[in-house]
Amino acid sequence: MQLRILSVYTVLIACLVTALAVPFSLAYSSHRTGRLLLERRADATRFAELADQAIRDGDTSGLVQEVSRYHRLYGTAVEIRDRDGKRVAGGGAWAEDPAERALSGRTTAGLPLVTPFGPASARVAEPVGRDAQVFGVVVMKVSTAAARRDVALVWAAIAAGSVVAVLCALIAARRLARWILRPVTELDLTTRAIAEGRMDARVRDGGRGPAELRLLERRFNTMADAVSAALERQRAFVADASHELRTPLTVLSLRLENLEPHLTEEGSEEFAEALAEVDRLGRLTEDLLELARVEAGTAAPEPITLAALRERLAIWHDVYAARELTLAVELDEPGPATAPLPAAAARIADIALDNAAKFVPPGGTVTVRLEGRVLRIADDGPGLAAEQLDAALGRFWRSPGHGNVPGSGLGLAIASELARAADCELALRPATPHGLVVEVRLPDGWTG
Repeated sequence: MQLRILSVYTVLIACLVTALAVPFSLAYSSHRTGRLLLERRADATRFAELADQAIRDGDTSGLVQEVSRYHRLYGTAVEIRDRDGKRVAGGGAWAEDPAERALSGRTTAGLPLVTPFGPASARVAEPVGRDAQVFGVVVMKVSTAAARRDVALVWAAIAAGSVVAVLCALIAARRLARWILRPVTELDLTTRAIAEGRMDARVRDGGRGPAELRLLERRFNTMADAVSAALERQRAFVADASHELRTPLTVLSLRLENLEPHLTEEGSEEFAEALAEVDRLGRLTEDLLELARVEAGTAAPEPITLAALRERLAIWHDVYAARELTLAVELDEPGPATAPLPAAAARIADIALDNAAKFVPPGGTVTVRLEGRVLRIADDGPGLAAEQLDAALGRFWRSPGHGNVPGSGLGLAIASELARAADCELALRPATPHGLVVEVRLPDGWTG
């Protein structure tokens, strides 16, 4: 937007400066041309008077000397002829059109407009005689070098002034655009920060910018406060509800277990289903509580080293062996300069391994590999369709083909929130030839 404002403003200023500079330049050229005409026509009039007297007296020697002296002094060619076209004095200045007008009793009324590019010379003609009696004509070939030089200097000054004016206007326009768009820039930065999860980001009221946009900033902050408060109340409700449900669910599970000895064989199946539902509610409550803690930013464990991650992954070997799965861990030995990994990476790896253990059929393989800044957990299970990869990171999402698999549907949603809180990037990609890859891209500052 700033570029568009500057472009429009600069074009308008340039057009305005051009509209002023061009007429002023042409006006000065016209003025300088008129002054040149007046100067040389005065000389031509003086020669016409001298020629009139010389022709009447029949002695042109003095006229010839005067014309020669004038030519040597000013470098201007002067030619005087009588009415029959016979040369009386001078030479080299004759031109038919101005001479014919002068012989009809008319003086030269105007010269071609003098510009830095020409013309190099012009003709000034004056009739010789009085009243209606014309005895001859004076023709002067006037050099325009001095006039062109003056016009060039003035045009250069006008051009320089125009450039300076446009530059000053551009600087002023840039400051004006910054002043106008400063609130918009602040709003853009704040909305980006809120979109990245920093719900406490607010627009700083610096007192600069149009009053309407500053009012918009204050209203945006009010809206952000209201949204943040609503989200905080929602998170608090989920956390409190999950926390308060843990005890009743535990008591209910214990009471159900205490009832088992008193049940008959006919009710044992229903009892097992009820106990499984209670366990499912318990896991769902724990997942909701963990998700609320992650979103609230209260879960910030210490970073984990590669060695500790290797030990943590080793626990999954027994789980996978019990399910006839193979777990391959490919982590390089940590060097002296290897930085610890965010704790979120280990927790995400646990979630990905837990999901793989549920969905990968017996005989399958799950590989955990750290390549540069990317931690990959890849399996050769059924995987997900391309259109399901993004949806799988949502809350309570379950694959249509795995609705009977135990789980709350919050695992990958928790992983996504953990990655966001740790400045990591979480992505789901299809494996080759089949399966699912969970990629965790570690923060830019991490060095392996």
